[in-house]
Amino acid sequence: MQAKAFNFIPLKVSSPVIKHLLPVHAISFPDQTRGDISIARVPSQEVSSSTQDEKITAYWDYQFLFVSQRTETANPITLRIVEGSIPLDFPLGTYYLTGPGLFKDDHGSTVHPLDGHGYLRAFTINGAKNEVTFMARYIKTEAQVEEHDHKTGEWRFTHRGPFSVLKNGKKIGNTKVMKNVANTSVLSWGDKLFCLWEGGAPYEIESSSLDTLGKFDLIDSVDNGSWTPSTKECDEKVGGVDLLDLAAGILKPILYGVFNMPPKRLLSHYKIDAPRNRLLMMSCNAEDMLLPRSTFTFYEYNSSFKILQKQEFIIPEHLMIHDWAFTDSHYILFGNRIKLDILGSMTAVCGFTPMISALSVNPSKSTSPIYLLPRFPEHEGGRDWKVPIEAPSQMWVLHVGNAFEEKDGNGNKQIQIQASGCSYKWFNFQKMFGYDWQSGKLDPSMMNAENKILPHLIQVSIDMDASGNCEKCCVNPLNDEWDKATDFPVINRDFGGSNNTYVYAATSLGGRRELPHFPFDTVVKFDTVKNSTQTWSVGTRRFIGEPIFVSKGSDEDDGYLLVVEYAVSEQRCHLVILDAKKIGDTNAVVARLEVPKSLNFPLGFHGFWAAADSKM
Repeated sequence: MQAKAFNFIPLKVSSPVIKHLLPVHAISFPDQTRGDISIARVPSQEVSSSTQDEKITAYWDYQFLFVSQRTETANPITLRIVEGSIPLDFPLGTYYLTGPGLFKDDHGSTVHPLDGHGYLRAFTINGAKNEVTFMARYIKTEAQVEEHDHKTGEWRFTHRGPFSVLKNGKKIGNTKVMKNVANTSVLSWGDKLFCLWEGGAPYEIESSSLDTLGKFDLIDSVDNGSWTPSTKECDEKVGGVDLLDLAAGILKPILYGVFNMPPKRLLSHYKIDAPRNRLLMMSCNAEDMLLPRSTFTFYEYNSSFKILQKQEFIIPEHLMIHDWAFTDSHYILFGNRIKLDILGSMTAVCGFTPMISALSVNPSKSTSPIYLLPRFPEHEGGRDWKVPIEAPSQMWVLHVGNAFEEKDGNGNKQIQIQASGCSYKWFNFQKMFGYDWQSGKLDPSMMNAENKILPHLIQVSIDMDASGNCEKCCVNPLNDEWDKATDFPVINRDFGGSNNTYVYAATSLGGRRELPHFPFDTVVKFDTVKNSTQTWSVGTRRFIGEPIFVSKGSDEDDGYLLVVEYAVSEQRCHLVILDAKKIGDTNAVVARLEVPKSLNFPLGFHGFWAAADSKM
């Protein structure tokens, strides 16, 4: 292992638990003054039958998914094919995957995975040449440029970020909260490539070199066309004065000026309406993070980034949205209810706790609000959009695979939504991925809690009459017999907003006693018509992230799935190409390609397939 290329989330050897669990021959000390642990000998690929040995192996397997990778490669590297070959009919294009690349600096501070600097990976696939080339670059965000000395290679974290507290950085008075690390999702649209984050403008990337071109303002600096934006709101005033507007007026100069928050922050999840050739994006107002209301703005762009439509909706509920859906008639929001934590907000503002501790989940109701917002004002209909449909299940929605609507001859409508949702009891802003901001350590047990409270795929069905009134709403498992923790639902992108049959997702078959649910090790294919599932697994001590579908024909499942395999026992990553039609068969693997060990990278978040011959 190259010491300058990798860093681990630090773990103090002085802990009596770790001293008891770790055999002496398994650790070495590259720097005694820091007390960091690096693995000198990787255990066998087999999982031990001994409970204690399996705890040790599971702990380190989990840590290996979050190993910092400091090395970049600006020149394409041809990957070695270790199994199969690239099909001749594989479309020419590039699979982009983003996620955090760095978790620890050179001065003793660690950050939550969600605050890790964005590290963009690019796999360019050429079936005619039977070749895949690989590149990886850090996104040169403002925070990355400030925190990384490009001459010495040294890193020093100066930004808190929403989820972290710097151990050896400035705490009190540190207002650098909005650390836009561009690490959450990636998008290729028109002639541009973007890396996105949940709280700011996307960064534009030059697609051939992965050079960072800078921020791209999709809200104010693009062509607004000739349309007139519309604002829809609930009218709640006292004595003719809107109290929330007064509160917002007080908060805005603090949030915008002191904490440098953008007035409207784009969400990292976008949607593509393929039949209309439109990019759909959504933003929320910064001040609403601290107010009992939510302002959401939806934007629709053509391939030249001209805004074709813009609508703002003000909802009188304190909500947090990470992902959402659309149909021909609606924008669909699952309302994850939150509330202001007074004590947490005081300690967060003072710098003693992560900024996200100002918020907490709000499980005050046994139902979940679903807002059906009119996408086209001229087709708004008679239903009052301000009144949510209360789904008869309390759930925190993480990711949405798809949504679509169908009408019968009488004008009655049924809306179907496919998503992943978890219990409010499990979801914790500060502890995602098991990160402990006080110790800087990762605990896999948080992601392996009781199965029933973890993320599962659901299908929400809403029956509406011709006037738009809700007659029935029900929430069911996407598959009646599938009860395993599952997330990252994806579909054939051409079917976004349309009736789809297949959903692909990441799951775990539960073969590890200490890691039964996460990290994921299996791709599952749902057939929603036959109510059946098929799976493909990577094998022992190997994990996967989000699968991505690559279409090559007219049939919905005529194509390939791309997934990164994290072989933690070997400290290697592989790109795996699967035949989407053969998931569940022994010959589902089309090809497996090996990333050089020196470029082994941490767990990615979301990816995008950009075909070379298509210009969205």
